[in-house]
Amino acid sequence: MKTLAIFLVFTAVMVAKPLMVSVSIVPQKSMVEKIGKDLVDINLLVSPGSSPHGYEPKPKQMTQMAHSTLYLAIGVEFESAWLAKFQDINPNMRVVYLDKGITKVPIAKHRHEEEEENKKEETGLDPHIWTSLENAKIIAKNIAHALIAADPNNSSAYEKNYQNYLQEIETTQKEIQEILLPHKNRAFAVFHPSWGYFAKEFHLEQVAIEIEGKSPKAKQLISLIKELQHDNIKTLFTQPEFSKKSALVIAKEIGGEVTTFSPLASNYLENLVNFAKAIDKGYSQ
Repeated sequence: MKTLAIFLVFTAVMVAKPLMVSVSIVPQKSMVEKIGKDLVDINLLVSPGSSPHGYEPKPKQMTQMAHSTLYLAIGVEFESAWLAKFQDINPNMRVVYLDKGITKVPIAKHRHEEEEENKKEETGLDPHIWTSLENAKIIAKNIAHALIAADPNNSSAYEKNYQNYLQEIETTQKEIQEILLPHKNRAFAVFHPSWGYFAKEFHLEQVAIEIEGKSPKAKQLISLIKELQHDNIKTLFTQPEFSKKSALVIAKEIGGEVTTFSPLASNYLENLVNFAKAIDKGYSQ
């Protein structure tokens, strides 16, 4: 009987499957991998190089969704249209909102637009919450709690991994603070306004080329060029998910350069450090 019991326990361990977790974007996948490690199997919806704007799931992803225990939502645009459909496919799948506890801010309007209006109108809340490391701490905590609730037998492993990852986040945060401290209150230019939370955390100003989701018109381009010249900005940051045509035009006019950086990169923490270094380099030109 004792031998049989040992065999059954051993068999149970051997056939135990990782927890299937669906996530929307690459930075989430990086975080879940850090906290879940080999205890989770991740179904990533928006692949590297793709944009969450206008995303539609592939048939294979829908199949994996049907086997997911958790869906970790982060508040990107397509989720509002698809989450209900995902739950129709898999009514037993629990949806956890990783933005719980995070105060979202409006997407900043273009500086010139604000000057021409009597009052600032909000164009919606900025969904790019993961670009802030303070927000990352909250997201990581929400991930850990979700994994522990879904898989309590491995709670100690999730907790240990979470604490280790939290230290990584804090170390990264300090490194970026040291890089950007000399540039407090300075502006940097981006095509798509994805870095608002990053700018706010590290006391910078994000100047966006894109205006309400569209490339600027001729008159707006002239205004943008004057602003960038006034602020002595020589580097324009674009994303691989979007066209950089307008950025190239502006860069030529100000004698600057275009640099590509994505807030959706897979090497999440390293990517934020590299972005800070690129901003630092841009100021030294």
